[in-house]
Amino acid sequence: MFIFKRKYFLYIENTKDIELENIKNRNKFIIIYRNQRNIEKIDELKYFRKKCKCKNIAFLVANNLILATLLKADGFYLSAYNKSFNAAYRKKNCLLVGSAHNIKDINLKKKQGCEYILFSKLFKVSYKPKMNYLGINRYNSYVINLKIANEIVPLGGININNLNKLKIVRSNGIALLSEIKKKPAKIISRLF
Repeated sequence: MFIFKRKYFLYIENTKDIELENIKNRNKFIIIYRNQRNIEKIDELKYFRKKCKCKNIAFLVANNLILATLLKADGFYLSAYNKSFNAAYRKKNCLLVGSAHNIKDINLKKKQGCEYILFSKLFKVSYKPKMNYLGINRYNSYVINLKIANEIVPLGGININNLNKLKIVRSNGIALLSEIKKKPAKIISRLF
């Protein structure tokens, strides 16, 4: 079964985490480069950025405005912990995406000028199993009450086994983190 959404946000920590050749649909995928440990060589990142541009895949850099400028990224990603970003830094035609864990974070990301807000955790995650998650019903009720369904994108716990459940999630997109590292070709083939 395939999942049809307008936007797919894919987190990567390394340019080797994903093979761009697997991505066939254009203008639907947004890659968020979020490397917190060791930054790759600038030449490799520039080459990867060039490949993304050729395939019409938006490329965002997380929490590093200098790197985003250097790579001429399509936009910038603000984590939920980045509370100091000022929207005045934003350039024209620059996509700004943020993440949030609660309503307070969502309101802050709206003030920071984010076009999309990745709201987590939708499902139970394997890396921190004791953490709370929203579930589809709570997520949908949040989105209905906030009246911004087009801007909110679910994140967390989305994997190959629960992709079909996303059909009833009120959102125009989904965000994938750990599943991209585990089974990138298998999951991308199910996204349209």
